[in-house]
Amino acid sequence: MENQYFGQQMELPNSKAVLIMGIISIPCCGLVGIVLGIISLVMAKNGTELYLSNPEMYTESSYKNLKTGKTCATIGLILGIIGLIASIIYYVWIFNGGAQTIMDMYGR
Repeated sequence: MENQYFGQQMELPNSKAVLIMGIISIPCCGLVGIVLGIISLVMAKNGTELYLSNPEMYTESSYKNLKTGKTCATIGLILGIIGLIASIIYYVWIFNGGAQTIMDMYGR
């Protein structure tokens, strides 16, 4: 496949979006972090396939942005899952009278 841009390299599509959403997914622990992480990982997979099919067509910096965004999205996804599980455990514990049990133990 010949480069239609006469030697100019292009940025990978959505490489900046993957990086931005990956970074945002880290502090958004919970459902938002999970959604952003999954979307970023899917977009990064598509971008990686594009780059690997024709690496000379795309800039290396956009590929590095894609890889960094993928790493951030993975971290954000893991933190989001941990935050969601912790929230579920907390609310189940509160609604099952866990806080009352502790208050009864210490006489308050």
